[in-house]
Amino acid sequence: MVGGMFAKILEERKLPVTKLHLFASARSAGKTMMFNGQELTIEELTPAVFNRGIDFALFCVEGHISKEYAPIAAKAGCTVVDNSSAWRLDDDVPLVVPEVNGSDIASHKGIIANPNCCAAPTVVALKPLLDKYGLGRVVISTYQSVSGAGVGGISDLENTMQGQPPQQFPYTIAGNLIPHIDTLHDDGYTGEEKKLMAEVKKMLHIPDLPITATTVRVPVKYGHSLSINVSLKSPFDLAELRSLLAVSPAITLQDDPAKKLYPMPLTAAGSDQVYIGRLRRDESCENSLNMWVVSDNTRKGAATNAVQIVEYLGGQHEN
Repeated sequence: MVGGMFAKILEERKLPVTKLHLFASARSAGKTMMFNGQELTIEELTPAVFNRGIDFALFCVEGHISKEYAPIAAKAGCTVVDNSSAWRLDDDVPLVVPEVNGSDIASHKGIIANPNCCAAPTVVALKPLLDKYGLGRVVISTYQSVSGAGVGGISDLENTMQGQPPQQFPYTIAGNLIPHIDTLHDDGYTGEEKKLMAEVKKMLHIPDLPITATTVRVPVKYGHSLSINVSLKSPFDLAELRSLLAVSPAITLQDDPAKKLYPMPLTAAGSDQVYIGRLRRDESCENSLNMWVVSDNTRKGAATNAVQIVEYLGGQHEN
């Protein structure tokens, strides 16, 4: 799903691509995909394919495949932007959202990691607050769409709505919420929760940031939503904070609940922006607030962010 979105985003953003190569497993070799009006044939991924003078490789594969092939590509002179979790917490690999920590790209050694689909919008929302007020503590609850589990996730939603048994998820997702994404660890946290917490710390350069998360799968096709509670280190004026977010990179403020204006996955789907609303002071804790954040997980949470990294490398970024 994200692989196809890569090609779509490359077209939309009109990157000056001289030649696009498509690689996949042997079972997909021979299939075709349209790109800029041309029909391209998918080839089988082998170590030899990177000996073609390829400049950039957008990886959307399972972690173990990335671990094997990303170093091969980098050694051949190709800069890899990897969408798996394989490299995100590697000390020698920058983990990047260009609007937040684009300067980290300069330290890359051939591989750059693309963040988790919830970590990306989280740091976009937190970075302006960090710069002006400082961050004390962050509590995140996510409401993640089924497309985060790939094509199988969408199929499960559609099929279980028709009363069929689930194939992708452990339970029926239609009309249900599943508070379990990724493997369960001994401390009770899931892999998705651990990834989210660790990646936010790395991208914001705050290794000791107090942060906790609960991740939940919801019966929505596209768009991840997050309820974020933030304790700031200094006092804030809510109107001033709202104005700050309204002019911050990659953010669209939708915050007029009286007029029923707030972010929703239905309206965020298909957009590259991070939508923020329902801003309100948390009266239970000093210098704290609640915010509601929504973004398209296949775009800013995956494909668009990866393409933006390539734009940054090519000097075509705006921020």
